[in-house]
Amino acid sequence: MANLDRLFGKGIQPQFPIFTSNASKGASLHYLDSAASSQKPEVVIERLNRYLSFEHANINRGAYSLSAQATDNYENARATVAELLGAKQPDSIIFTRGTTESINLVSHAFENYFSQGDSILITLLEHHSNIVPWQLLAHRRKLNLVFAEISDHGELDLQDFVQKLRRFRPKLVSIAHTSNALGTVLPIAEAIAEAKKVNCRVVVDAAQAVAHTKLDVESLGCDFLAFSGHKMYGPTGIGVLYVRPDLYPKMEPFQGGGGMIQSVAIEGSTWAEAPQKFEAGTPAIGEAIALGAAVEFLRNLDLAAIEEYESALFHRAFEMLSSQVGVEVYGPAVKQGKQSSILSFNIKGIHPHDLSTVADTLNVYIRAGHHCAMPALKRLGVHSTARASL
Repeated sequence: MANLDRLFGKGIQPQFPIFTSNASKGASLHYLDSAASSQKPEVVIERLNRYLSFEHANINRGAYSLSAQATDNYENARATVAELLGAKQPDSIIFTRGTTESINLVSHAFENYFSQGDSILITLLEHHSNIVPWQLLAHRRKLNLVFAEISDHGELDLQDFVQKLRRFRPKLVSIAHTSNALGTVLPIAEAIAEAKKVNCRVVVDAAQAVAHTKLDVESLGCDFLAFSGHKMYGPTGIGVLYVRPDLYPKMEPFQGGGGMIQSVAIEGSTWAEAPQKFEAGTPAIGEAIALGAAVEFLRNLDLAAIEEYESALFHRAFEMLSSQVGVEVYGPAVKQGKQSSILSFNIKGIHPHDLSTVADTLNVYIRAGHHCAMPALKRLGVHSTARASL
């Protein structure tokens, strides 16, 4: 742990202006809310500023060199993201505004795949962005939305999940890789393998995973995978949806406008090839390019080393908190289960919002609330928790 402390404390933290700025003012900033949004390293900030200052032009629309350069940089970012995910084809990557839009895109573009009475299976651990789009789709198409149960400590009940797969034979499963509220690392490979046995499409919400562990869409066998740039050191307003390329012909456009058409006439329109078919209008060009820089930043860090460091930090914090009288810690680690570096807890007699307010006076920034995961917290019998993401 000491060697990792030296590596990450002295080698990585100075690359983030927000930390060096506060340190120069004599104040240490302890940011423990990366699960909500990560801070940005200088290389990402610089890359976005460089685009905005010297390289800005619209893409796919200009015959001049500045537009061609912007287009190349945008498409290079797409290829960089594909490489991060182990996707064989860069065109399997759609740029969106974030995880929420990515999942909504699937729910709309793939809507004709469903017939009245079909089922969708999700889990009680999901973020609202992986619940509400399916509720809306279920209402539109008169579908059954089924929830797989979780244990008293927030672990997926895999037996219940498999039973519901076999009973309801859902057309689609949408499942988080890692719970944002509890840090539960779901048995994603096993869940996907079981879903494929009943010929089920699978969406993976990787928002809490992509910055912390290596993902390979080919090995996982998922059909879709979504994440947000701002949770992995990139800018806000940019996200990713991986789509298994052979599914593109089955998907209808999500939005209409410039950039996603092949031709437009009074009688009707035809669509561009994917992924442009799903990127209507002028995209977040600079943000996509800066996301590419964030991916390169991550790859230079070594994800295996990050996992080791975060695990050590988590277990140190978990042991300290769980040994205190009046502190209740939530999540699989309570029973030695698999958990990420997200630590959710409460202190008896203190509301999480009050705890967060007091912590703020010490320059310690934690999240307090339901974490956009009300069903998960309700299952555990709490309305809100304090959350430190390490």
